Amino acid sequence: MKKNKVVIALSGGVDSSVAAFLLKEQGYDLIGLFMKNWHDENVTISDECPWLDDSNDAMLVAEKLNIPFQTVDLSKDYKEKIIDYMFNEYSVGNTPNPDILCNREIKFDVFMDIAISLGADYVATGHYSSIKKNNLNEDSLKYELHSGIDQKKDQSYFLCQLNQSHLKRIIFPLGELKKTEVRDIAKKNNLVTAEKKDSQGLCFVGKVSLPDFLQQKLKKKKGNVIEISSKSTIYNKENIFKNDYERLISMTNKIKYSADLGKIIGEHNGAHYFTIGQRKGLAIGGYNKPLFIIETNTKTNEIYVGEGKEHPGLLKKVLKTKLSDINWVNDDFNYNNSKDLKLKARIRHRQKLQDISIYKYNNFLYVEFDQLQSAVTPGQFVAIYEDTQLIASGVIC
Repeated sequence: MKKNKVVIALSGGVDSSVAAFLLKEQGYDLIGLFMKNWHDENVTISDECPWLDDSNDAMLVAEKLNIPFQTVDLSKDYKEKIIDYMFNEYSVGNTPNPDILCNREIKFDVFMDIAISLGADYVATGHYSSIKKNNLNEDSLKYELHSGIDQKKDQSYFLCQLNQSHLKRIIFPLGELKKTEVRDIAKKNNLVTAEKKDSQGLCFVGKVSLPDFLQQKLKKKKGNVIEISSKSTIYNKENIFKNDYERLISMTNKIKYSADLGKIIGEHNGAHYFTIGQRKGLAIGGYNKPLFIIETNTKTNEIYVGEGKEHPGLLKKVLKTKLSDINWVNDDFNYNNSKDLKLKARIRHRQKLQDISIYKYNNFLYVEFDQLQSAVTPGQFVAIYEDTQLIASGVIC
């Protein structure tokens, strides 16, 4: 009987190393591939993610497992699909999520195509997530994307833009394991990556100073930092709504900040270097509580800040995303058969899942949270879950 061929994305970290080990143990015909996606070390601020060391560790793991290994250079695709996207998003005041796009555009698109060209039946990675088959419907087999059982390491959020065509060709060997178990497996089997620290920073770029990184294309430009008081009258509007639609529109409308609503307390080097919810990098002291960015305006080059994490400018209960942008991970779901389910959502990795309700009006899906959310940021992704299954995602407007 012919073995299924699997291409494993070996990153040089412990997770992909153990994923490869488990697949080899299960009898798959395995090939290890290392993706070289970035090799401009001028903007990295540490040696935590040098691609050369990572590729060497990946090669050593492949040798240990006695599987074929090669490196593929995807840096051109990575620049066009991820780096350029980042620059474009920051330039207009949005906050991108390169890790989500990297999974959709690189790992499970360009890389997957290479794997298939090598005869692979499946592509595997070291993500902490699970794929389950659902064939309750006799007419079709569906693939469900579920959270990993290790809640601290669950990476399903980063996979929220995948769909059925991806999931049917993916294996996640670590979905039912905890990180401590993965480390133990690596140690017991003498994998060179057993004690290696987890990588940090941008997907495949490493730990970077974001302003320094962005300054490659987005030039410095002095602008004002304006403080808005939490007691500003702009937050005291009393509204009476005729219906849910009016209420949701009002709760998603952006507040129009202007300099005359607050006071200038400092300068910055470019509004496009900052994001809503950020509290580091302002270098402004003298406050009892930290200052948080509550809005950026790249047209006027102004940053608006508020004191304390409970500042009303930071908090929202409703967000919206374009219906045309919604990715139904499992296309058994749609708005009509989901709106009455007990749904949850998160707007950032590692955020505890939050209870929500969803509504559809005109060209938008509105997500209303039971509790106030901090730093709902345009350009980021909202991921929607039914129990542990991630069913849909969209870009926050």
